[in-house]
Amino acid sequence: MGGFLNRLFGGDEGGEDNTGTEGLPTSFSDSLDCNADQFKAEFRYPQNSALKFRELLIPSVNRRAMVLFVDGAADTVQINDYVIRPLLETDRKMEGLQSLPDGIKNNILTGSGSELLEGFPQAIEKLMNGSTIILLDGEEQAIAVATEGFENRSVAEPTREVVIKGPRSAFIESAAINRSLLRRQVKDHRLVSETMTVGKESPQEVSILYMAHIADPALVQNVKESLSKVEKDAILTLSAMEELIESRPYSLFPSTMTTERPDRAGSFLLEGHVVMLMDNSPDALIAPITFWSMFHTAEDQFLRWAFGNFARIVRLIALFLSLLMPALYLAVVTFHPEMIPTDLMLAIAASRERVPFPTLLELLLMEITFEILREAGIRVPTPLGTTIGIVGALILGQAAVQANLVSPLLVVVIAITGLSSFAIPDVGLSVMTRILRFIFVIAAHLLGFVGLALVLAAMLAYATSIKSFGVPFFSPLAPHFPSSRDLFLRPILKKQWLRPLSMSPKDQIRDEPEGGDGP
Repeated sequence: MGGFLNRLFGGDEGGEDNTGTEGLPTSFSDSLDCNADQFKAEFRYPQNSALKFRELLIPSVNRRAMVLFVDGAADTVQINDYVIRPLLETDRKMEGLQSLPDGIKNNILTGSGSELLEGFPQAIEKLMNGSTIILLDGEEQAIAVATEGFENRSVAEPTREVVIKGPRSAFIESAAINRSLLRRQVKDHRLVSETMTVGKESPQEVSILYMAHIADPALVQNVKESLSKVEKDAILTLSAMEELIESRPYSLFPSTMTTERPDRAGSFLLEGHVVMLMDNSPDALIAPITFWSMFHTAEDQFLRWAFGNFARIVRLIALFLSLLMPALYLAVVTFHPEMIPTDLMLAIAASRERVPFPTLLELLLMEITFEILREAGIRVPTPLGTTIGIVGALILGQAAVQANLVSPLLVVVIAITGLSSFAIPDVGLSVMTRILRFIFVIAAHLLGFVGLALVLAAMLAYATSIKSFGVPFFSPLAPHFPSSRDLFLRPILKKQWLRPLSMSPKDQIRDEPEGGDGP
């Protein structure tokens, strides 16, 4: 983007001006017409009709002004009510004030949020975020008034994180509404909301929320530094930013997680985590995370103690079945048939008698087919998703068995494995499990149970060594930190009085303990 003076006079490489590194002036001129022409040049007006402006005369100060906004980003009703009408109808005099922009901002404008701007980069960023800019003739400052008017869908129920018992509101694509939903859950004046900008060509505001009296200041600073190091022209969603701020982008183990439920994001805030929100993203980004963050669900706390722990036990069994069941089947059939009862072994041998493929190829064929069906069920229109699942599970499975391509027992193994993977609550943990499953299958094919033990030990060693923004992945279990022992099973709510010290919270005690129970 070239500067206005360069466009006007043909450019002068040897001269000095007040432009920035990309040719955009860093400060306003005292000429209203020059400032207006600069905005028109930067927005490619009149080819680009998105920039709207209105010139008017402020009667109370007898000064020309211009109101600018971007069509589709600002609310014209708010502009008429809170900007143009107060400027034209006020009868307050401004002679006694040293700064006219400051006087107009404080004494004339009726909008809830306004601020003074010193240069074009700030003004353009405010325009793109829905604010209205007021230029005054003879002044080198501009006024930005908050008039955001982006279209948003209404708050609905979560679609990925199904609610069994608890609040049924979900985040939407508006960061302002998401902040409101979060503050509705956590009604504490110490909930801090800071704003940072990411993206050079298309800047987006990221809201960083944390509890000032709980969150570790070093953790908050770590998150801010990770955001400040992001070097991209445009970051449209939190999902794209998630990969840019983590320290191990090639790792299967995630460093952050997303949630579309405000109640769950609020529970993370009360543990000392940091929550990030951004426009265009119908979810919140949580940092740091541990394995327990992905393994637990919000319903674990809403359900009664016995029900919640029973669900966790079922979920843990499903996790191991999804990760290891195909590999265990392959290892037993190939290397350790003596572990199977004789009658069952004869039945397996009879079912595989006419199958032309080795067990490994047969297993990989079924696994890949199931993954294709899973992906197809997600991508097709919603009314067809269930149909494709039924067709794939029943018709293709039965046809494969009748065609002697796979054995019936293997179909049962793959079906149980697939159902177990759906029981894993977090998408990141589920995808990680699906990928690791193939690694375990290869290890079982090469070395049987020995290969499984080696890969499992290596995976656990790696998982215990990594950190998410300075917090160990398996903490507070490994390494051990004092906590309320809300890990595989949870205690009753009265005994969850201690926050996990692995998060280094400033306020370690959630509630006063009853009965003298220690961590």
